[in-house]
Amino acid sequence: MTNLLLTPPTGPLEISRQPAYRTQSGPQATTDATVMLSLIVPTYNESNNVPKIIEQLTQLLDNFVPENYELILVDDNSPDFTWQIAQTLTDKYPQLHVMRREAEKGLSSAVIRGWQAANGSVLGVIDADLQHPPEILLKLLSAITDGADLAVASRHVEGGGVSDWSVIRRFLSRGAQILGLIVCPAVVGRVSDPMSGFFMVRRSAIASHPLNPLGYKILLEVIGRGQFGEIAEVCDVFLEREEGESKVTWKQYFEYIGHLVRLRSQSGLIGNLNHVKKSFPTRRFIRYGIVGLIGIVVDMAILFLLHSALGIGLTTSKLIAAETAILSNFLWNDSWTFADMVGRQTGLGHRLKRLLKFNATCVAGLFLDVLTLNLFFNIIFAQNLPYLANLIAIGLVALWNFWVNWKLNWRVTAAS
Repeated sequence: MTNLLLTPPTGPLEISRQPAYRTQSGPQATTDATVMLSLIVPTYNESNNVPKIIEQLTQLLDNFVPENYELILVDDNSPDFTWQIAQTLTDKYPQLHVMRREAEKGLSSAVIRGWQAANGSVLGVIDADLQHPPEILLKLLSAITDGADLAVASRHVEGGGVSDWSVIRRFLSRGAQILGLIVCPAVVGRVSDPMSGFFMVRRSAIASHPLNPLGYKILLEVIGRGQFGEIAEVCDVFLEREEGESKVTWKQYFEYIGHLVRLRSQSGLIGNLNHVKKSFPTRRFIRYGIVGLIGIVVDMAILFLLHSALGIGLTTSKLIAAETAILSNFLWNDSWTFADMVGRQTGLGHRLKRLLKFNATCVAGLFLDVLTLNLFFNIIFAQNLPYLANLIAIGLVALWNFWVNWKLNWRVTAAS
C-alpha cells in the first residue's frame, strides 16, 4: 500500500534539536525511528526526473547506510503532479516519504520544512534535476562521519567544475560570489561555493536557530545562522539537465542580493568584522604586500628601460611595464604567497587559468582604484589632500585584490 503523504510543518522555520513527532495525512499517525541521514529532495515540475533520482540515491545509500536513512521529497504542488509520481514509488522504496505543500512555495522553505519533518541526526539536500552526481553524496556523508559539521559539494575545489556553462552564466556566478564577499564576507568567505545546493549538515549545528531564507540559496542561510566548527568541501561537477527546464531567473539573482543584505544587517557590522579579523591570514597578506612592492620595482624598471632608454612611447611603455609587473607578481604569488594552495595543481593549464584570473582581478582593482580615489578626493576630502586620497585608495584596493585572490583565484586549487 502506498505510504500516506507527510503533513507539512507550520509555524517558524526552526529545526528542533530532537526529531519531531511526524504524522502523515489521513486518519493514521505514526512515529518513525531515528535515522542517521535525512536527505531532502525539493521538487517543482520534476516528474520525469524523480524516478531516476530516487533509484540512484536508494542504490547508493542502501549500500552505505542500509536502513539508516530516509528520503523526503518535498513538492510545491507541481502542475505535472510530481508529488503523485513520487508517492507511487514509496512501495518500492520504503525509505521514501513525500510531502505536498499547497500553502507555501519556494525552494529554501521547502528544504527547511523537510528538515523539520526529518528524523535524522544529519540533514542534507540535493536537487532532483540530476545536475549533481549522486555519488558525491557518499563523499559528503563520509566528511560528516569524519567530524565535519557541514559538508558542501563545491564546483570550485580540485576536481570540481561545471560541464557546459556559457561564458555569461560563469560570469554571473563568479560575479555573485564576489558581490557576496563584499556584502557579507563572514558568510560567503567560509566556503568556496556558497551557492551550492548540495550539502549535509549536522542537526545540532543549526537546531534552535531561527531561519529566515530569501530566494533559493539555502546554504547562505545555513552558514549565516548555524554554529560550525569544521567545514569540509568535496568536488562536484555540475552537470547539464537531462529532463525539465532550469528554474534560474533574474528574480532569483535579485533575491540573492536581498538575502546577502538581510544576513549582513542581522549579523551586524561588528560581528562580520570580528569574524574576518579572526580568520584573516596576516602572514599571507604580508607576503602579498612584499610581492606588490617587487611589482612596483619591476614596473618602474621596465618603464625606464622602454621609455627613457629605448625611446618607446610613454603609453605603450606603461602598458608593457604594467603587464610585466602583473606577470612578476603572479609568479611570486603562485610560488610563494599561495604556494600551499597550488601544490596539487601544478600543470601548465591550471597555472594559465590562475594567471588569467589574477590579471582580471588586477584590472578590476585598477578600476576600483580610480573610483575610490575620486570618492575620497572629490567628496570626502572636498578636493583637498589628493595624495592622502590616493594612499587610502591604494590600501583599500590592495586589500580587495588580496581578498579576491585568496578566496577565489587561488582557493579553487585547494580541496579541503
